[in-house]
Amino acid sequence: MNASLIQSMINAIDKPAIFITPDYVIQAVNEAYRETYDTEVTVGTSTCYAVSHNNPGPCDNHGEDCPLTQSKQTLRPSSVVHIHNTAAGRTYCDILMKPVRDEDGMTVGFLEILDRISYASADSKTNKMIGQSDAFKAMLNRINRASQSEIAVLLQGETGSGKELVAQAVHESSRRKDKPFVVIECTGLNESLFESELFGYEKGAFTGATNAKKGLIEVANGGTVFFDEIGDVPLNMQVKLLRLLETQCYRPVGGLKQKKADFRLVCASHKNLLSMVEKGEFRQDLYYRIAGFPIHLPALRERQSDIAMLCKHFLSAGEHRHKHFSKQAIDALCRYAFPGNIRELISVVEQSALMANDDEILVSDLPPQILGKSEISVADGENVSQQILPLDQAEQVYLERICKTYEGTPDELAKQLDVSTRTLYRKLQRYNIRLGN
Repeated sequence: MNASLIQSMINAIDKPAIFITPDYVIQAVNEAYRETYDTEVTVGTSTCYAVSHNNPGPCDNHGEDCPLTQSKQTLRPSSVVHIHNTAAGRTYCDILMKPVRDEDGMTVGFLEILDRISYASADSKTNKMIGQSDAFKAMLNRINRASQSEIAVLLQGETGSGKELVAQAVHESSRRKDKPFVVIECTGLNESLFESELFGYEKGAFTGATNAKKGLIEVANGGTVFFDEIGDVPLNMQVKLLRLLETQCYRPVGGLKQKKADFRLVCASHKNLLSMVEKGEFRQDLYYRIAGFPIHLPALRERQSDIAMLCKHFLSAGEHRHKHFSKQAIDALCRYAFPGNIRELISVVEQSALMANDDEILVSDLPPQILGKSEISVADGENVSQQILPLDQAEQVYLERICKTYEGTPDELAKQLDVSTRTLYRKLQRYNIRLGN
């Protein structure tokens, strides 16, 4: 395959693309790729990792999966989500790597095509999903693939894991992004409300219907409908929802004329819908209609490496932007399971920032549930923790509590703790604690 043919192939791609040889050297590049990066590309000399990452070597030598390595090993296309250093800053990119073969079937190089992911960030930015963990990147990869299709998407994740944010990302990166994004809260909808909310009603359809009203399905025409907590839809209403999805038609309450529905379907549930199907609580035919492309939203405990970044992000977005968490406090947060996920973390950050007397948020400023404390009131009015903690963590919490209120000298405190003053200073320095803070 000659160079001009390869360049023509690259130029025909509307996304940033390059052709590279197995030694990572860029042999052809299109204009979209050149415009993506600050680093100038010199054909025949520049390497993909130097341009996209400013790295001196391949990605798999720097803690990331390398799609070229995967393609070389399997001789099949591979994809990964990476953070690239682009002209717009550190940007998430979904990379597709494809082997290119000559007429004899020999692999002569690899085609790399980039999809920039605009709805996520590896840095603190407003209105973006924030993270860098492997679980977070795996989720981005599936969101990006779903966005390129009209397939029905089912978001599965625990309460507070960000399902509506992901649904918006699917919509905003799809061809329907300029059309409405309509949320339908399924929890608490009774049968009459379900029909009138979804399908609308005609004037005089029931007592109080003094004017006709559009339903949410009509409002969403051409856009995306997000059924949040679809597992809460009662069985008798699931039949009507299935009919809408199968026929793409509906009739307003009190109306005679059928209307055509045109929308992208995204559903979400924190419940195990397959288990509900087995119990007869959710229709199997409806499940397979909505679960065309399931996306797992990782719980926060699966994203421990993202917690420090998220804490910094939520602090910077509020009134306590001048504060920061101590390393020990972050360590304690990483050990916590976060049953409420991102929603709970936001609450924890706000509470801790309010409790902190200084710019640094200490372990003792964290809410009791983070340290597993079950506090009970005793006769003298003090609170006693009944939870068994690691010794170093218990020591830190104890010293922080004492030093916040102790008014004596370090020598006096050391004597009461039955340690030398030097030992006390060493412990205070280790935990970054100051007397009287």
